[in-house]
Amino acid sequence: MFHPLALYIGLRYTRSKQRTHFVSFISLTSMIGIALGVTALITVLSVMNGFEKELRGRILGMTSHATIQGYDGPLNDWQAVIDAVKKHPEVVGAAPYIQKEAMLTIGQEVNGSVVQGIYPQLEPEVSEVGQKMVFGSMDDLRPGEFNIVLGKDLARSLGVLSGDKVTLVAPQANVTPAGILPRLRRFTVTGVFEVGMYEYDSALALIHAEDAAKLFGFGDGVTGVRMKLKDIFMAPRLSQEIANELPGNYLVSDWTRQHSNFFRALKIEKRMMFIILSLIVAVAAFNIVSTMVMVVRDKNSEIAILRTLGASPGTIQNIFTVQGTVIGVVGTLLGALGGITLALNVDTIVPAIEQAFKIQFLPADVYYISEFPSDLHWSDVIWITATSFGLSLIATIYPAWRASRTQPAEALRYE
Repeated sequence: MFHPLALYIGLRYTRSKQRTHFVSFISLTSMIGIALGVTALITVLSVMNGFEKELRGRILGMTSHATIQGYDGPLNDWQAVIDAVKKHPEVVGAAPYIQKEAMLTIGQEVNGSVVQGIYPQLEPEVSEVGQKMVFGSMDDLRPGEFNIVLGKDLARSLGVLSGDKVTLVAPQANVTPAGILPRLRRFTVTGVFEVGMYEYDSALALIHAEDAAKLFGFGDGVTGVRMKLKDIFMAPRLSQEIANELPGNYLVSDWTRQHSNFFRALKIEKRMMFIILSLIVAVAAFNIVSTMVMVVRDKNSEIAILRTLGASPGTIQNIFTVQGTVIGVVGTLLGALGGITLALNVDTIVPAIEQAFKIQFLPADVYYISEFPSDLHWSDVIWITATSFGLSLIATIYPAWRASRTQPAEALRYE
């Protein structure tokens, strides 16, 4: 293919004017099709990466990267566990928590809720909920005052505002001489948060850990210790490694297990989108087949003359392989340039389109993510360009092989 003669003639055929403009038009169409397919692939996958990154950030803003829990009950030595895990170089922060399911009631309104007991001074080490407050502050959760902070949708469904009283009903019961009575306590709403994930905004309630321990009967123990790590993708290995270094038996978990189905679905969706959009590139690439077949027929007499001058079948094949490959390479490079440009400027291009046409693709009152995030992965660019180039190269094989099989006598018989 890189023989000087084959390379020279192939490039000359690529830029020479054809006797019919139809062949040139099909070549241009194939090139544009490949460019559009590659552009679409890079842009769409970058936007999907952006959504995945945004969702992961919102989820991990509320949940921990890894957790350590007691093996058969509350974790009573949580202070020693925190001191031990903070010595690990990959641990950024650690905080205890108590978590139970309960019911919140006010008047006739009743809602199920996940109640989480926290220490407000330690919580910023492992979560960003303090930065997502609509009103109030996490510092209002003081021990003994029985204050509560609710998710925005949970507060809306209960119809409560700042200063309102809600009754928290625990699943445990008190045994008294009068019989078995539910364990409940009135809390004062002092804050509302909004993290942009319905799972948390509609069901999570935060109280002080000491109040939670009294209500749920934990004593001096907690449910577990939440950890924040430097590298979230090392959470499965690091959580197990940290647990092995601790004395005693503990249960460990990480964010990949807690939300495995969600992130697995995102990966499957991204893979299927890659396959579907690759068909655009495949269709455009295999248009090269029809283009090259017509070029071979158009150059039939010239192929015969080259053969009579001593050109081998391999040289003839390489000539047309060069021509088809140039179409694929130019289309791929143009598409890669367009895709990278779009992916890096989605945050400015989409708002400009919305403003120009007075539309909104992701209304803020419907979607929690109202902007198009983009996260360009160079590994995706490499895979897409390699796939496009490979398909273009495959598409040239048959026409080039047919050209090499041309018989000079047959081709020149009626010339």
